[in-house]
This record gives sequence, C-alpha cells and structure tokens, in this order.
Amino acid sequence: MLESFNSIPLFNNLEPDQIALLRTLFENYTCPAETIIFKQGAPAVHLYLLLKGSVLIQYKPYDGPPITITRLSAGDVFGWSAVIGSPHYTSSIVSATDVRAIRIRGTDLRDLVNKHPETGQIILDQLAQVVSSRWKNSHSEVQSILKDRLKSEV
Repeated sequence: MLESFNSIPLFNNLEPDQIALLRTLFENYTCPAETIIFKQGAPAVHLYLLLKGSVLIQYKPYDGPPITITRLSAGDVFGWSAVIGSPHYTSSIVSATDVRAIRIRGTDLRDLVNKHPETGQIILDQLAQVVSSRWKNSHSEVQSILKDRLKSEV
C-alpha cells in the first residue's frame, strides 16, 4: 500500500523529498469487515487514510445506543483527534467492508509539522480540506483547530 503513496490525493502538491519523508512515518493497516478499528474514548494514537473499503463513524451518547454518523470511503481520513493532540477519540470507527489504509501516529505528524514547517503546512492544508468536506463551510474552522493545537505544542 505504501508503494502507491505518490497517487494518494492527500499528498498532492508535495515534492519527492517531502513524500519520502512522510513515507517513513506511515504504516500499512488492514482489517476485515465488522472490525472495531478504535472505540470512542480509546487513546487517540493514529490518523488513518482510507485507501480501499468503507468505515462507519459511530457516536455513543451516554444515555443511548451507538448512532452511525456517516460512512467514509477511499480517500477519506479518520482519527484526526490524534493529530490535534486530543487524549481520546471522540467516536468509534467500525469497518463496513474489508479495509486497506495507511496510518501515522499523531505524535509523529505533529513532530514533522514542527521540524519541517513547509511540508507540515501543505499536509495540514490538505488534511483540513479532506476532513472539512464532511461539514459544509468548515474548512477554515478545521484548519484553524489543527494549527492552534499544533502551535500550542511548540
């Protein structure tokens, strides 16, 4: 899966040396359908980029059963709580089909942003665009959240 790194839209606008730097930070992730990839409240560790398959974002209110918020498919990103430094995931992710993805530790991505600001800015812009597509008119809000959280760690 990492061999197709150059064709992933999230990495458009990156130079070959920037892609090489990122490639070392990502790992492959696969799972069969109906796998709980992470639970709401679990430590927020990885950001996932879905390459194949689909997943469900589920939220469990304290007084009711889990609610499916949305379905994500290839090209979508999930687990962004790990990027902004939240201690826990705010929802659960369950695979609806077999899944192929790549993932990166949020701490590794935050370190990259601090050590390589130009590359980090491109990734943050792309990430904000992918994540905000789930919510109308929220690109700038998501981008602001990401930047504020990452700057507070410097």
